[in-house]
Amino acid sequence: MAITLTERAAQQIRSQLAKHGKGLGLRIGVKKVGCSGFAYTFDYADEVRDGDRLFESHDAQVVIDAESLAFLDGSRLDFVKEGLKQTFKFENPNVDSTCGCGESFSLKATAES
Repeated sequence: MAITLTERAAQQIRSQLAKHGKGLGLRIGVKKVGCSGFAYTFDYADEVRDGDRLFESHDAQVVIDAESLAFLDGSRLDFVKEGLKQTFKFENPNVDSTCGCGESFSLKATAES
């Protein structure tokens, strides 16, 4: 199981950690929410907890809990600027569809099992 980062995503993680003043990386998760079922969560990771997996790329680290990793396996995380909007963006092979608002997504049947 793995997740990869683009150079832009890694640069943004390093920048946010520098502004935060502490932390070892970005904590990524998946939670049930929204009209399609799931949404990504982002937070600072100050530690690696039991069951977490740590991924490193381009001198930046991402921490993912085991349950979320099943939904994120094989994903690529990028950081994009679209007009005034700046956000992390996933290319997730486990996603079946996204809702019209773009805030939530549904998973392929194999990813949910």
